[in-house]
Amino acid sequence: MTNRSTHADLLENLRIELRSGCLVLAVLAQLRVERYGYSLRKALTEIGLEIEENTLYPMLRRLEKQGLLVSEWRKEDEREKRFYRLSPEGKQILADLFDEWDGIDAAIRRIRQQEINRNDVA
Repeated sequence: MTNRSTHADLLENLRIELRSGCLVLAVLAQLRVERYGYSLRKALTEIGLEIEENTLYPMLRRLEKQGLLVSEWRKEDEREKRFYRLSPEGKQILADLFDEWDGIDAAIRRIRQQEINRNDVA
């Protein structure tokens, strides 16, 4: 394996790790409004967060099993669809995760600014 492919592989693995937590936060945030799977996937794509079906649906089942989502089957447009929304526990967890996100975001911004400041001095 060359250094180039090692770098690319490492970057891809780290990118997947980073996206994974962000996608959970985005899914929870989007489910403050009731949605079915396809409409959720479409809403995420429209804001720039594409997610594959084979990632989204297992995530929805896991979040529901954890008590963060509730769902129900309903007929819409002649088809049965499963609609998801945040549970009361999910609403609290989302608020806590946004607080955590804000702290991490602020710290990362400070780190990046330090790097910019060091480059300006050099």
